[in-house]
Amino acid sequence: MYDSIREPSPETAYLYIGDRIEGMDLKPETIPCFLTTAFNMDNLIDVKQTYAKHGYTYIRSRNPNRDALAEALTYLEGGERSDIFASGMGAITSTLLTLVQPGDQIICNQYIYGETFNVMDELMGRMGVQVSYVSFEDLNTVRQAVTDKTKILYTEVISNPTIRIADIQSLAEIAHGAGALLLVDNTFTTPFAIKPLTLGADVVFNSLTKYLNGHSDAMGGGVTCRDGGLVDQIHHTAMLCGTPGDPFSAWLILRGLHTAALRIPRQIQSAAKLAESLEADPHISGVNHPALKSHPQWELGQRMRPGGLGSPILSVYLPEDVEKISRFMDKLHFARYAPTLGGIRTSLSHPVTSSHPNVPDDVRRAMGITPGMLRISVGTEDPEDLIQDFRQALAVFDEA
Repeated sequence: MYDSIREPSPETAYLYIGDRIEGMDLKPETIPCFLTTAFNMDNLIDVKQTYAKHGYTYIRSRNPNRDALAEALTYLEGGERSDIFASGMGAITSTLLTLVQPGDQIICNQYIYGETFNVMDELMGRMGVQVSYVSFEDLNTVRQAVTDKTKILYTEVISNPTIRIADIQSLAEIAHGAGALLLVDNTFTTPFAIKPLTLGADVVFNSLTKYLNGHSDAMGGGVTCRDGGLVDQIHHTAMLCGTPGDPFSAWLILRGLHTAALRIPRQIQSAAKLAESLEADPHISGVNHPALKSHPQWELGQRMRPGGLGSPILSVYLPEDVEKISRFMDKLHFARYAPTLGGIRTSLSHPVTSSHPNVPDDVRRAMGITPGMLRISVGTEDPEDLIQDFRQALAVFDEA
């Protein structure tokens, strides 16, 4: 394709992925949004041929906007194929339902998103799947948890909201040695920071609602697989569960994705600067971010990615005084409370009341989640503006 010029950088190449629609002669600068619920066929011969080649028929089975987004996501993650879902949770649940059956075992990182914990604890438990929660920081503990029933090892690259790092390469070796698959959620890092499939993961999830869309206006999820055949199996489950994404959201997310190479590196750099500043503030007892040398897994992050593993997100520990935390939030000019993340404006959330409210308190504290923790998703603002704003707001903890 690029025989007459040098191979373009990924930041250029991904802008031109998924810009041609099968069966359409027009060449618009931006692909249209196909809101139709179905595509017409001329006769039974056409019907047979269209189904045989997995063409466009009904919106739940296949749609040009989902396909275009899937192509771009596949390129960015370095996989063989992707599928697009209505949400990140839809991607996770559809995949788990495809890969396990009663009697199987999932080994799950104990540092995990609250609703993923609920899926493991409730839905998988109801199916008769054994879920073993262990700290993936201790690889020996992971190895000891493996049995002849182990089918999946599940983790996030960087845990929500404690920002613990998972050693993807070592975990892949453990999983494959047991004949199991390694499933990795890349939402908090994105393929602009790390590509888990290149480190040995088999399946990668992205909540497309977050950084890859980046504009807080669409919901979606993605699954990217090393083995394209696995995508077919997952897609079949998605069809039965009704979890494929809608065309308009896919269209919006692809539009947002086209500016991700500009947004996300800036957000990662700004998050590192804010984390460093907050770590030095006397009102804060701890900061979780992989760029900090105080992070217990800083060296692992350096090994996983040249220059260190970055993320646009961090978490901090404030005094466990709910009234003063509320006053602190009131004094912030820029960061706004939102039960989501990944937008162009900085947002924060309180995991105890947002992402992990259904996780028992003792389990939360074992994860490192306390009532004084705030999760901060850094936007595209000037980092110095954010630093000054947080600094002035933290003064409330000096007040009587």
